[in-house]
Amino acid sequence: MLIAQLTDLHIGAGRRLAYRKVDTATALERAVARVNAMVPRPDMVVFTGDIGDLGTADEYALVKDILRGLTVPFYMIPGNHDQRGPLRAAFPEAMPVTEGMDYINYVLDAGPIRLIGLDSLDEGRPAGMLCCDRLDWLERTLNDGDNRPCVLFVHHPPVEVGIRHMDEQRLLTGAQTLAQIVSARKERIQAILCGHVHRPIHTRWAGVPLIVGPSIAHQVALDLREDGPSAFAMEPPAMHLHRWDEEQQCLLTHMAYVEHYDGPYPFFDKNGKLIV
Repeated sequence: MLIAQLTDLHIGAGRRLAYRKVDTATALERAVARVNAMVPRPDMVVFTGDIGDLGTADEYALVKDILRGLTVPFYMIPGNHDQRGPLRAAFPEAMPVTEGMDYINYVLDAGPIRLIGLDSLDEGRPAGMLCCDRLDWLERTLNDGDNRPCVLFVHHPPVEVGIRHMDEQRLLTGAQTLAQIVSARKERIQAILCGHVHRPIHTRWAGVPLIVGPSIAHQVALDLREDGPSAFAMEPPAMHLHRWDEEQQCLLTHMAYVEHYDGPYPFFDKNGKLIV
């Protein structure tokens, strides 16, 4: 099972540049082409939030048009830049929620594992929230008798990463209860996948790996000063590839750049000798 995680698209209506600088629509087109060209091709793509920049129907219409070229199934959860109503209206099949549910929480059957999407959007606010209803749903889902390994994916990371302006808008409400739920099932939960920070970050939280994906467009500047300003950098766009290894019973995460770079070159010549 190979899962491509794309995050923080920030698509603007009319192909508007994000922050008057970033061509996010072209960035998404390039990411789609990269996924389609991979060998082996991912079994699915998971988008971990900030699909649009303002969360409008026009933005999602543009995303939908670009994603027509994606040749593998895809699924989404909202980020703080999204709005639930327009997002669900545009991509109902990408968010298979139970009928009548207010939040975009759902489970994907990924063969040997389960993927559990959590909606951390607190509409109108940049910080994340997991209310009692969403956390109760998660606990019921984890107790439904399916004991396969599972992976959670949620937009807001629940940890401070050292980038002050992003830490102020991490998952704030519900993080402590989420930690209790995860810690009690750390043998089954293989990882928590997040977006939001626009940087590849790896740590351990509540006893499980927590993996933050890079953006397919712009990255948040790596500034660990206490008074570091809110800023971004045009570092290489990238995605995470999560590979479930059934034999080893573990999730392996690789970072793949969207853009093409020179290579690959062989280490050995045609006679099998190391090239020096």
